[in-house]
Amino acid sequence: MNSTRVLVQDKNGVGRITLNRPEKRNALDRVMVDELDHAIKSFATNDHIRSIVLAGAGSAFCAGADLEYLCQLSEFSIIDNMEDSAALARTLSAIWESPKPVIARVHGDAIAGGCGLATVCDVAVAVESAKFGYTEVGIGFVPAIVMAFLLRKAPQMQTRELLLSGEVLSAKETMKRGLITTLVGNEEELDLEIGRLTTAFRKTDRTAVQLTKQMINAMDGMSLESALDYAARMNAAARMTPGCQAGIKKFLEKS
Repeated sequence: MNSTRVLVQDKNGVGRITLNRPEKRNALDRVMVDELDHAIKSFATNDHIRSIVLAGAGSAFCAGADLEYLCQLSEFSIIDNMEDSAALARTLSAIWESPKPVIARVHGDAIAGGCGLATVCDVAVAVESAKFGYTEVGIGFVPAIVMAFLLRKAPQMQTRELLLSGEVLSAKETMKRGLITTLVGNEEELDLEIGRLTTAFRKTDRTAVQLTKQMINAMDGMSLESALDYAARMNAAARMTPGCQAGIKKFLEKS
């Protein structure tokens, strides 16, 4: 696949995906959504890749949907619009469900759909100057798809305010809301933190990370009884994996 909207790099076990429409503040259109989906899924199935970094070129991380593209879609049929919306849902789901940890490298503003991209990543590292906001209601649109994920990540009272007000927040305020993992002063510190995280992920067992992420997603919304039953079964299964057996053996040999 020849990418025109995203840049892809595979280096030292890290898959890096850079949204590459700087002249549009990395606004999302169908081509970019499809290319991002392809890149995420390619890295997800690559055993060499231990983590994925999602970044943006230019001044912004991602400014959300391309409004000119949305205007074009408004003239299309409901079936065409449903198919286009489903493509975005598939891409966000691919990030959310990726067996590899996905890190959002937010060096600039993450607005509307761009804020949604940061939301579905496992880790979000941002510079203090970045702005965040689910601003769709301000232009008569709805944050429909990201809502499904945000409701699983933030308390409902927080989610209601963020989505209904459409306010743009500072990175510090966004971190208070629990939607940023780490806040840094500048891009140099941003890359140092990204490097620390990708190094940490490289030291983990691939299967253990995959199972842990799978369990995090599966347990959401379960009753305590169901979650404990599921956890006990996954705990037993994990003990049988080669990685766990090798890890225990290595630990015992050291002690």
